[in-house]
Amino acid sequence: MRDLSRLNSWHSEWKDLRVLVYGLGVSGFSVADTLAELGCKLLVLADSIDPQHADLLDVLGIEARAGLSQHEQQQAAREFAPDLVIVSPGVKPTSPFVQFLDSAAVPYWGDIELAWRLRDKVKPAEWIMITGTNGKTTTTQLVESILVKAGKRAIACGNIGLPVLDAIRNPDGFDFLVVEISSFQLHYLNRISPMVAAILNIAEDHIDWHGDFDAYIAAKGKVFEGATRAIIYNAEDERTAVLAQNADVESEDVLAVGFTRGVPMDLKVGYIEGSLIDRGFAPYRAKEVPELAHLDDIAQIGVVTPHLLANVAAAVAIARACGVEADDIRAAIREFKLDKHRIEFVARIDDVIYFDDSKATNAHAASASLEAFENVIWIVGGLLKGVDIAPLVAEHAARIKAAIVIGKERDLVHEALKLHAPQIQIFDIEDGPAVMENAVAKAKQIAVAGDIVLLAPAAASMDQFKDYADRGNQFAKAVLG
Repeated sequence: MRDLSRLNSWHSEWKDLRVLVYGLGVSGFSVADTLAELGCKLLVLADSIDPQHADLLDVLGIEARAGLSQHEQQQAAREFAPDLVIVSPGVKPTSPFVQFLDSAAVPYWGDIELAWRLRDKVKPAEWIMITGTNGKTTTTQLVESILVKAGKRAIACGNIGLPVLDAIRNPDGFDFLVVEISSFQLHYLNRISPMVAAILNIAEDHIDWHGDFDAYIAAKGKVFEGATRAIIYNAEDERTAVLAQNADVESEDVLAVGFTRGVPMDLKVGYIEGSLIDRGFAPYRAKEVPELAHLDDIAQIGVVTPHLLANVAAAVAIARACGVEADDIRAAIREFKLDKHRIEFVARIDDVIYFDDSKATNAHAASASLEAFENVIWIVGGLLKGVDIAPLVAEHAARIKAAIVIGKERDLVHEALKLHAPQIQIFDIEDGPAVMENAVAKAKQIAVAGDIVLLAPAAASMDQFKDYADRGNQFAKAVLG
């Protein structure tokens, strides 16, 4: 068995290392492509491989096998005798294959671990790690925009779409990698040393994957381990504050800075009379602290929800930890736009406004949408991922005028609505290719002037749609059609 502890650089001896890549999505392919470039001996095992990736693997000369039973996968692994396995982030730790690896004492990493060890191919960028139940993508993109406005070479990567392994192989290199990282990726990550790490919030999500809420929280908390300059936490979220307090950072010099939608005290970034103020990285107890942006600047982004204010404060705290000045922050905020399907305005028809928040794939994200509106006709449902939706309904029952229920786990949605919002109308939309078209038609039928029709499903989409983007696109098409 090879000594993996010596593999800490692109220039280490990777050649002929026997690596099994388990799972082949976007990140899995980036793993296989990278390791092939390093001269490793590879075997890819996956439940399925799309034709494009299959063709590319063939061109690269990488052996790949798909559709095997669990027994056949384990037998293939025994025959291949890997020195290392790279597990795709979607693979549950309770899966039979991971349990097989544990029992056979075969070491395994995730793609982020591999990328960290290989980060010096061109030049080692500073890493910024961002996680949370909700708001990761918006915050990651805004941090990238601020750094670019400040003249830095920065790129958003990781769970946001571009694999980190593709970013570290860019021939021009970067000053900063802004890494959105999921709880799945964190589960498979050992200790690394990001310059800045942030947890935006923690609420129940992916309980079916992690097994319980405590395991999910523990995975999120790993992002702080080894941070070298600052850890950023949500001062309004006790769970993130506790994780910050207990973080095993690199040294005592690492700052713990909170962000808040309220007035910031020392070592906080927050709002005073409509101005975003830095009391975290400005000179300690300075009489005058920088105004980084105003609500008028943030309004250029989109609907100014409490959730957006929190995301902006978090992104700004991260940027300040990287040394960005106020003028660049303000300019970047004014130019920034939310990603599609994130409380995205679709249309105003007969004084009824339609918003697409298909990216609200969990209850915490949907809460951020519902919190912003009154008189809501709510399109809700899908795959709940083991999360109880009842607290969400109870919190926002007064805002909801009617619920239009879609998705596989609709019975759980009905139970929550009937228990906590018995006064509202509930409409059930049958499964089928026209599910979103029918849902929007029902919304148009019952909506009156002043209502908000909101797609914020609080659930994953794969039971009825390709992904959340497909769900949102079908919603917009039905509204505008």
